[in-house]
Amino acid sequence: MADQNTSASKDASVLIVDDNRQNLELLEVYLEDLPGVSIDTAQDGIEAMAKIADAAPDMVLLDIMMPRMSGFEVCKQLKSNPKTREILIVMVTALNETGDIERATECGADDYLSKPIDRKALVDLVTTLLAGRATA
Repeated sequence: MADQNTSASKDASVLIVDDNRQNLELLEVYLEDLPGVSIDTAQDGIEAMAKIADAAPDMVLLDIMMPRMSGFEVCKQLKSNPKTREILIVMVTALNETGDIERATECGADDYLSKPIDRKALVDLVTTLLAGRATA
C-alpha cells in the first residue's frame, strides 16, 4: 500500500496580505517549511486583487485593517466572483471582537486567526484547510 502523503497538498499557493511588512515576513517564515507550498505576499488589498487576477492562489491569509481596501472588501469581492470564490480565505487580524468575527464570516471567510499569531495554530490551520481542498 502506498504511503499516505501528509504534506499540506500536492502543490499549493498561499498569498499573505498585510500592510505591515514585519507581519508579512513573520507569516512567511512560519509557513516557509511547509512542503509543496509556495508563498507570495501583497501589502494591501489592491495589490492582492491584482496578484489574484494574474494567478489565483489556493489560499489567502488576509489582514483586515489595511489602507486602500480592507480585508473585508477583498474577501467580499473574491467570494462573490465565480472565478475566485473557491479560494480559501483566512482572516488574520488583531480584531477579535465577536462583531468582527461575524463580519468576516458574512464576507465569506473560511476561518480566522487572531494576532499575535501562534505559529503552530497557523501551520495546523493552513495544513488542514489545504489538505481538505486537495481531497475535495
